[in-house]
Amino acid sequence: MASTVTRRTIDLAGLEVPLVEINGSEDGPLLTVISGVHGCEYASMDGVRRWTRSLESRDLRGRVRAVPVLNLPAFRNRTPFVVPDDGKNLNRCFPGNAGGTLADRLAYDAFTQLITGSDAYIDAHCGDMVEALEPFALYEAGPAEARAGEMATAYGLPYVIRQEKGPDRPVSGTSSSAAAEIGVPAITAESGECGLVQEEAVARHVRGLDGVLALLGMADLPAGRAAPAAPTYLSRFVWMRCAHAGWWAPTVKPGDPVSAGQTIGTVATLDGSQVLETITAPADGVPIFITSSPAVADDGLLLGLGIV
Repeated sequence: MASTVTRRTIDLAGLEVPLVEINGSEDGPLLTVISGVHGCEYASMDGVRRWTRSLESRDLRGRVRAVPVLNLPAFRNRTPFVVPDDGKNLNRCFPGNAGGTLADRLAYDAFTQLITGSDAYIDAHCGDMVEALEPFALYEAGPAEARAGEMATAYGLPYVIRQEKGPDRPVSGTSSSAAAEIGVPAITAESGECGLVQEEAVARHVRGLDGVLALLGMADLPAGRAAPAAPTYLSRFVWMRCAHAGWWAPTVKPGDPVSAGQTIGTVATLDGSQVLETITAPADGVPIFITSSPAVADDGLLLGLGIV
């Protein structure tokens, strides 16, 4: 018996956000999937859109709730990273604040109405308009980390990062960290780059979502689907920034192995007459994402280095 599919909108912070609900013919877990937390990360959105359509003809055990585009203001305005109404990065606002600005309220409503009560949660991302990226999945240390680590591996991306609390943590307030805080196994999965809808990047998300479904016992893998190669596990995620505004020129690409002390880029004056900073790797690792735009501000984000 095929699953029952309902497509509707849900009111989140006064926005009519699209929601796809798939109810299986048998009992099972509730998996919630959200994409479009950042408004210009199109490959992940398209992956979730395609995946939900594929579930219409499959039998499912349990339930899926999927939001293909959460940050509607950023999507409609083609605004990378932030909610244009208040300039806040939505993925730094979870679990949110019902009395805050739009980003705070949107995070709060998504957290309380969708993430809370789930048996597993996936936040699907890709590189935004100025981010070149190597596909990876990230999960949080904590009470749900064993299952979350299995989910990250099942997504089938080349790299898996375990992220711990502490002063070295690059960001806080993400949807997956908020889920982990309440004991929901959660991952952030990233495939795609530079705001492009790349076929292989979209297909990686579809395969990854299917992989997590199979892990949770909610559906069998599609016929002929081979098991993914084992990922490389990274122990830390270091986000590197420049001190001075200027012209950023990386000398490595995402996925290139680098050694401690190796030059990985420079920041120069706009006229090219002077190198303001030479950026070196603080440890052996691999660049997971790199800012692809030459334009960087003071304290500008340059890249994220996964430490081997």
